[in-house]
Parts: sequence; structure tokens; C-alpha cells
Amino acid sequence: MEDGLVSEDDILLKSEKEFHDAAKRNDTDKMQELVNGGVDVKVKNKMDRKAMHWAAGAGSEQALRLLLDHDTDLDDMDSFGMNALLLAAWFGHLSILKILVSTGAKLTCENQNGLNLLHCAAQRGHINVLEYIMEDLEDVQLNKVDKSGKTAFHLAAEHGHLEVVEFLIGMGCAHDLKDKEENTALHLAAKHGHSEVLQKIVETGENIDEKNIDGMTALHLAAEEGHYGCIRLLLESGCNVNELTNRKRTALHLVSQHSSDREVRLLVQAGINLDSVDTQHTSALHLAVLNNSTEIVKFLIEAGCDLDICDNRHQTALHIAAEHGRHNIAEMILISGVNLNLTDKQGKTSLDVASRGNHVNVVDMIIKADRFYKWEKENVQSDSECQMGMSVSFKPDHQQETQHIRSVLWKLATKYLKPGEWKTLAKHWNFSEAHIRAIEHQWTGTKSYKEHGHRMLLIWLHGVIIAGGNPIKGLYESLIGIARTDLAESVRQQANADPSSTKKCCIT
Repeated sequence: MEDGLVSEDDILLKSEKEFHDAAKRNDTDKMQELVNGGVDVKVKNKMDRKAMHWAAGAGSEQALRLLLDHDTDLDDMDSFGMNALLLAAWFGHLSILKILVSTGAKLTCENQNGLNLLHCAAQRGHINVLEYIMEDLEDVQLNKVDKSGKTAFHLAAEHGHLEVVEFLIGMGCAHDLKDKEENTALHLAAKHGHSEVLQKIVETGENIDEKNIDGMTALHLAAEEGHYGCIRLLLESGCNVNELTNRKRTALHLVSQHSSDREVRLLVQAGINLDSVDTQHTSALHLAVLNNSTEIVKFLIEAGCDLDICDNRHQTALHIAAEHGRHNIAEMILISGVNLNLTDKQGKTSLDVASRGNHVNVVDMIIKADRFYKWEKENVQSDSECQMGMSVSFKPDHQQETQHIRSVLWKLATKYLKPGEWKTLAKHWNFSEAHIRAIEHQWTGTKSYKEHGHRMLLIWLHGVIIAGGNPIKGLYESLIGIARTDLAESVRQQANADPSSTKKCCIT
């Protein structure tokens, strides 16, 4: 059979590929057969790997011994800078490592990233290999760094190898060295969520609030990745919960972007500043709203955060909710009470922003809330009475109890009110020009006034129900008030036709 290339994207002949595969699976019979047939023992594939690399990486001891009879170039590196010795350490093959060392392999070798024997074993968690390196080899530099500035201790902490971390501490490694990003092993353990390793490093007395190149502590890194166990450990160990990064962000900013409310709860219970702002004057609430983290927004509001903080665009959290159409979050903010008159850099209120974004439900909720705040201010006298506002909803009404009156309002808006009359009614009910403008912004055309009128009537109904009024009576009197007496009686009769309604409109 012709001994051609294995494939177009490889450079090995079929017999050479068979030789590599045999070395990998420790098939010395096949290897010897191919050697007798004249195969090149030192041939390399497109990654510069030869049979010795495969045997060392796979732990094929008999194959390696056979190869050593024909190949004495122990230190040949593949395209990643890995030689047989480094591969043995990387994959934890202690017997292979010992054979190579006894045969004269270079002990100070490093791969392209500057990883040496100690680094490879530590990163991969091979404690038996580490013990051999430290106890049987000479001139091992325990704190030598790779090209990223990491020691074996850094790598073990980063990859969560507790036994290796304990071993290296016992061997006297430096605990506080920093890599090129100025991260200590403490930073790396926290960033990757290795709480047991983190605990062990904390016990060494390492500075728990040490900062990296971005001004981030271990707490910041644990918070950014949402590692609950690490956050709790660091807080219990007495870290500064209000430490700021170079961008003036607290851990609360970082967890508010994509974590769950239980990480937020930990930080709040530890006394973190709810209203701290970063270099963009952004609060944790701004970030939670932007990332649609509903549960975090809810918790921050319940914890008493300031809802009226403005970022560098002068936008409040409600502006952001309005801009992105976050219905549930917008309602939570509105229920909690917020200043609806605040404007952004363009002079736009949250109502203007919602209207411009065509977020109809948010527009209507803001108008309902604005009217409710004004009614509450005029009618609620005591703090206990104010609490009733917390149970109010500004979402579209789907209650069975109001179905009939909503049907009447639909007919009124779509069949009876003339163009412009919905605005007359709106002004009669003290809708502001901003309210009317926001309602009118959505939908245009000769029939759009019907939709506008219907939305306005539903917003009005919301206010009447909250105030405990009689919507049928109120509608009747208002139609008369705008000189539509002819329509008032017809609407009254339709509204009173609901047999389940206890609120009838009687002429006295």
C-alpha cells in the first residue's frame, strides 16, 4: 500500500502517523515493526510534535523507553514550547518524569508562556510531581514567575488546587507576590470562586484589601464574578466592604450588574454604601436597572437606596427603565415614590424618554403615578394612610370587577367621542400638557385619536378607583361638563347596565 500523506492538512505519512499513535497508546510491538520498516522516529507533525511528546504526555512508559534507544533529543519543543519533560509534569506522569530526568533532560526548560516544571505541576494540581520536584531535584526556584508574572503559588490558587496551595505554603513560598496585573494569589482565588483556597490564603495573614492594577480587591473580583462563598468569607474576615476601584466602584456596583440578590443581600447586611457613585456617577441601582436585574432592583429599593440619583447623563434609574421599556422595574420605582420632574441632559423627563421610545405601558404607568402622587398629597393626611400607596399598581387593569366599565370606556373612545374631545376631557380631569403630549406621541393618522382617547380614559379610571370614587357618576358629570349632555345619558345607561356593579349613577 502506498505510504501517502494522512490528509491534505497534515504533513505526516501514514506510517509516521501510525508510529505517533502507537507511541500514544504504548503499543511497542507496532512501534518496533514500524522502526524495522524504516520509519523516521524523530519525525514531527504540523505542531512540531514527535513520538516522544505523545509518549510523555500519555504516560506510555514502555514506548518512551523504546524511543530513548533511537532518539536522544530529549529537549525538542513543539509549537507551544512544550518538551517531553514539561508534558510529563503537565499530565502528572511521575514515572515518565523520573525516566527523563535520569536520562539527562534539561530541568530549567520553559514553554512559550514561561511555564517551567513547577508551574506545570502546580497549575494542574499534581501534588506527587510537585513533591518529587521539590524534594529530589536541585536548585528549584520556588518563587520563579512565568511570562505573566505568576508563580506556582499563583497558578495553584487560580485553578483551585487546595492540596498544592497547602504544600507550597508549607515549603515557604512567598504569599504576597503580584503578577503583571498586580494580582496576588488571594485575588486569583477570589476571582475564580475557590473559597477553600481563599480561606487557606487568608489564614496566612495576607492583606485582604490589597489592590491590583485596576484598584480591585479580592472582594471586588469575587463580587464581579458572583461568587457567594468567597464574598461571604471575605466579609467575615473583615475586609473593607466600601473599598473603591480605580473607577470608584464598590463591590455593590459589580454584583448589581449580573449577580443574584443574595450576593447583594450579603453586601448590604455588611453595611455597604447603597448610594455610592462611580466615575460616571452611576449607582448600583442604575446598573441593576440597565441589566434588567429585577430582584436586585427590588432589594435595593427595599433597603432604602436613593431613587433620584442622576448619572453623568443626568438620568435617574427611572429614566433608564423608561428608555429600555423595563415595565416591572419602572412600576417598582414608581410605587416607591420618585421625583418625576427630574430631567436629563437633553431636558427630558422619564415620561418624555418613555414616550420617545414608544414604550406605551411605561408612559401610561408614569402618568398614572404622577396623578396618584398629586392625589395622595392632597388627600392623605397621616403616615399610616400613606402606606396604602404601596399596594397600588400602575400596570394595565385586567380586574374582573372593572371589566364592564372598561368596555363602556372603549365604546366611548372608539364610537362616540369626536376628534379632539378626548383632550377636552383630559384637561377637564387635570391631565397636564406633558401627559397629553406623551399619550399623543404614539400612533398617528386620522383614527389615532380613538386609541389616544381610550388610553386617557383608562388612566383616568385608575385614579378614580384609587380615590374610591364612582366612575359612572364621574364620567356622567364630566361629559356634561364638556357640553356633551347628549352623550352623558347614553353612557350612564350603558354603565348602569352592569348588574354586578354596586356603583350606580342616579340623577338627583
